[in-house]
Amino acid sequence: MKKKQWQGWGPGEQAEQHYLVQPRALAGGGDVRHVSEFLRASGWRDKSKTGGPLFMESPDRTVRVAYDPYVLPGGWTIHGRADGASGEWSAHLARQAPVEIVAGLTDALTRPRSAHAPNVWAPLQEQNWHTRFEGEHYVATSPDGTAWMQYRQNPDGTAMWWTGAQDKQGNGWTAHFTPNTPMYLVQAFSTELASPDPVMRPRGRVPHSAQIRTWSVSVKPSQLSAWQQARITAARAATWARNSARSTRPRTTARAHAAADGTRTRR
Repeated sequence: MKKKQWQGWGPGEQAEQHYLVQPRALAGGGDVRHVSEFLRASGWRDKSKTGGPLFMESPDRTVRVAYDPYVLPGGWTIHGRADGASGEWSAHLARQAPVEIVAGLTDALTRPRSAHAPNVWAPLQEQNWHTRFEGEHYVATSPDGTAWMQYRQNPDGTAMWWTGAQDKQGNGWTAHFTPNTPMYLVQAFSTELASPDPVMRPRGRVPHSAQIRTWSVSVKPSQLSAWQQARITAARAATWARNSARSTRPRTTARAHAAADGTRTRR
């Protein structure tokens, strides 16, 4: 009796070689769609021009996410418009910033803020990063010394968040956030930066570095597709739930249905 083939696998589908890479901060950029498809599923508008850089805008038009690989140095730019509670802010991440770490910040843009006060350093300390003061700067470095997070206080009075990763050969990336970038977004970023979980890269897309560890895995295209679809489905479900909650929220002002004399008011 022949073993029944799972219907998600096409006839003759061949497994492809991929690699799990650790630490994730040195895994290279990855597939930009990891970020963009989640935002699209969360109701963001894709305003990219055909053949041009990625450009997406939040449903309320207050935040824009762009990725431009066609200019130097290129990479990610995330810009938040000033509102009543906070000023204008921006984040800039180089092209080799892993998309899984970038998504820590961009995914958080689609979710409500937590009621708890954010703490950028807590996720790093939980993973045994070394935190300390260096002059006017507060710094955290990963246990292997390849990644860092720093709050810089410059002599001219300016400040910024500065982060990145670099191996001994000088390969890596940097990123910086303006000081008024919402703290919950910086914490979401630091959580993914510090995560010990490896990330997956296809053969030929693994950086040449003596400081990364890799494990070869065989993955069917349908499996990759299913994993990607699960992330998109989760984004759609969360967006639907938020929209439904807003639409069913009771009105804050009572609506008069009848006048004091018993006659209905005109609507």
